[in-house]
Amino acid sequence: MVAQNLEEIVSLCKRRGFIFPNAEIYGGLQGIYDYGPLGVELKNNLKTAWWKSNVYERDDIYGLDSAILTHRKIFYYSGHESTFADLLVDCKQCKKRWRLDHLIDGKCEACGSTNLTEPRAFNMMFKTTMGPVEDLDAFAYLRPETAQGIFTNFKNIMDTMSPKLPFGIAQVGKAFRNEITPRNFIFRVREFEQLEIEFFVKPGEDEKWHQYWVESRLVWWKNQGLNTERLKLLTQSTSELAHYAKATVDILYKFPHGFEELEGISNRTDYDLGSHTQGQNELTIHAKVSVNKESIAKLSVQDPPGSHFIPYVIEPSAGLDRGVLAILTEAYEEETLKDDKKRLVLKIRPHLAPVKVAIIPLKRNDSLLVEKAKTLKSSIQALGLGRIAYEDTGNIGKSYRRHDEIGTPLCITVDFDTINKSENSQNHDTITVRDRDTMQQTRIHLSHLEEYIKNYFL
Repeated sequence: MVAQNLEEIVSLCKRRGFIFPNAEIYGGLQGIYDYGPLGVELKNNLKTAWWKSNVYERDDIYGLDSAILTHRKIFYYSGHESTFADLLVDCKQCKKRWRLDHLIDGKCEACGSTNLTEPRAFNMMFKTTMGPVEDLDAFAYLRPETAQGIFTNFKNIMDTMSPKLPFGIAQVGKAFRNEITPRNFIFRVREFEQLEIEFFVKPGEDEKWHQYWVESRLVWWKNQGLNTERLKLLTQSTSELAHYAKATVDILYKFPHGFEELEGISNRTDYDLGSHTQGQNELTIHAKVSVNKESIAKLSVQDPPGSHFIPYVIEPSAGLDRGVLAILTEAYEEETLKDDKKRLVLKIRPHLAPVKVAIIPLKRNDSLLVEKAKTLKSSIQALGLGRIAYEDTGNIGKSYRRHDEIGTPLCITVDFDTINKSENSQNHDTITVRDRDTMQQTRIHLSHLEEYIKNYFL
């Protein structure tokens, strides 16, 4: 059974070192979280799985890592300065501020009052200045999405990689939004990471590719362990669409607080490339954009030669932090064992598990056992699977319970049979491998261990 409430997830994350409140010793910073030793492994593994699937296993997508600090003109011409906003209301009774669409029945969440101010737009972009002088030329933004860095590098990718349509540019990176009411743990925060692809296609082929990416992304999330019954698609209505979108389909996941967006796949048409293109009147721009007299680039392609047009863009955009929360929610299980004892286990897919294998000597004060266990740890670490843990608590039962809770697929115990070289010993150079999900323990000879582990993970 998956986690039934968010408190279970929050408690596990804090207790086991997945996620901590930021600046906790000073009371915390609302909507900001730090990833601990296990959380950063889980997040990096999910990030790696996404990159492998979308960049390494394809020939038509290129990687990019653009800067977080962003020229203000980018967001002026993209429309974010005028439209990237949520409606804000104040409670006249308790003076709390809320995002209007988060209120139930128009009531203040703090005091229940309906005496609210008229809604007003609140732009969610973080502003900053660069250099010692605070004037308009020094003004910049922390990006609210990674997409614009892709669009402004479109010409660079075209010039250096010579791609042919259709092709994509992928990016993983931090984004920042000054959320009015951050909530639900790491689901809605002010600093987060995005997994984004901008996939460029010919106008007229956009709807076909939009459907392709909706189906492809849904399958990918299922392959990360999310249950089909807890996933669904939602087509946004016209009133819900972002200012740049012709159509958007959201992949929703059933988090502990209900079905919410995990990833959005948008048809952004030629809005973005058109917005940043010099002299748009020379081209057919279907999107409504401001006349751009400042850009020095024409972000168009020739196909066939002599025929210039601006590609349409399909954008699969997922929240990495939301992905982590979905994985934790799905993997969380409390089981009742035969002796009526409870067992908490994270049944994370092996390729995502923060710790792949734990090596545990039966006795922590026996030098031969410890030496053998550490040597084994080094040899398995060299396989390149990810983090391999060495643990010498001296209590096998406690070690098993801990690694069940953090999702470690395999625990290997080095015991006295492993190091017993007597002629009567049949278990010399064998170890015990315990499976997380079944709790089954198997005796394996060290000469077969590498093959066993590779078959399990690869």
